[in-house]
Amino acid sequence: MDTSIGVIGFGRMARAIISPLLERGEYSPDQVFGIVGNDSSIPEALNELCEGVSIFSSDDVLAKMAWGAPLQVLAVKPQQLEKVRESASRFESINKASKPLMISILAGITLKTLQESFPGHLCVRAVPNTPSLVGEGLTGLAWGDDISLHQKRKVKKIFEPISEIFELPEYQLDSFLALTSSGPAYIALMVEAMADGAVAAGLPRHLSNQLVHKTFSGTASLLREKGLHPAELKDMVASPAGTTISALRHLELTGLRSSLIEAVVLAAEKSRQLAEKMSS
Repeated sequence: MDTSIGVIGFGRMARAIISPLLERGEYSPDQVFGIVGNDSSIPEALNELCEGVSIFSSDDVLAKMAWGAPLQVLAVKPQQLEKVRESASRFESINKASKPLMISILAGITLKTLQESFPGHLCVRAVPNTPSLVGEGLTGLAWGDDISLHQKRKVKKIFEPISEIFELPEYQLDSFLALTSSGPAYIALMVEAMADGAVAAGLPRHLSNQLVHKTFSGTASLLREKGLHPAELKDMVASPAGTTISALRHLELTGLRSSLIEAVVLAAEKSRQLAEKMSS
């Protein structure tokens, strides 16, 4: 059990975290123990994982294998925290020698709430985003009390295969989430709208989708690799009295810039509200 990992909640993000660890040999399948809500969820949880991973329902006595692991990933929905806390209390005596390290990826659940919910654990908050599913993610980490340098390295090793890592004070995680976790939805909306515009202008749907995907990824690469400020790239493309500046004028008139700014601010505020609600 000293080198095992327990995963409480085994959805897509949890599988995205665990799969690279198995592929790289950081853990063998027989060292991974998962917990899901009921037996019917086990086949889906095992999907795309190596043979030999053990997953149990939360009411199975063998769930103690996950709760007894020295490293645990908490990946349930935030609303399920109370139920998980009750389940964990049944196995409190398993880790008498040392406190297990719990990595929570639950949005809106603060370190204070985690440490109150799982007093026998050392807690870390992680905020990964959905591009982590294809190894192109971003993860924000906030450390709880008494986390050693060795444990910090261990946590970073969990997320390094799927994301770039940023260590942040916890108060900045709401803003990090609003930009990086909610951000893919904003971008997906823009991708869809631009592809629709190309279809309206005469391009076939399959080509519009292909072109807009490449335009977004290519633009992101150009900004990053050349170290350009977005305004520099905008000015490079927008020639006097040309097509681009006409389109940009329309976007400014319709408030795209301010809408995106407010979207990020509102998402951050909502995250803070959820944290306050869960802690009350």
